[in-house]
Amino acid sequence: MTTKDRAYLKGLAMNIDPVLSLGKASLTPEFVSAAGEALAARELIKINVLKNCADDIGELARTLAERSRSEVVQVIGRKIVLYKRNKDDIKIVFPGEKLPEKKQENKTEKKAEKKTDKKPADRKNDKKPANRKTDKKTFDSKSDMKPSVRKSDVRSNGFKKSYDKKTGTGRYDKRK
Repeated sequence: MTTKDRAYLKGLAMNIDPVLSLGKASLTPEFVSAAGEALAARELIKINVLKNCADDIGELARTLAERSRSEVVQVIGRKIVLYKRNKDDIKIVFPGEKLPEKKQENKTEKKAEKKTDKKPADRKNDKKPANRKTDKKTFDSKSDMKPSVRKSDVRSNGFKKSYDKKTGTGRYDKRK
């Protein structure tokens, strides 16, 4: 694991709550199996070490990582963060990393299925969304342009707001 990967995992670990608590009994085989199951389900877990645990937290983290075949991301205070990559179902993708081929094939297969679900007659009737650049009206001069009236400029009683450019004031006139 590179330092960039570790930094990325530290950022993700900030937002998760501890999944397991390590207490007076310290590392038991049951706790190691529970940590392994949690790592298989989530890939990244945070463990809280209670105050009544007398063992060194750094040593506990290294031992737990060794027994669960995971990696220690960080140990801060009484919190341990472990990471173990799941080979079958990858949940955490590092920045700049590509998904495995299996994942990409599934996405392209789904897109192909969606396209083939439509009948050929339906595809002909599908219209492309309007292109704003080509749909805009072009004006030869400024005199051809008419000011548009927004809904917010029109009152319920039929008066519209107009502006006097010289004085910078506005007034409501009867809508034409």
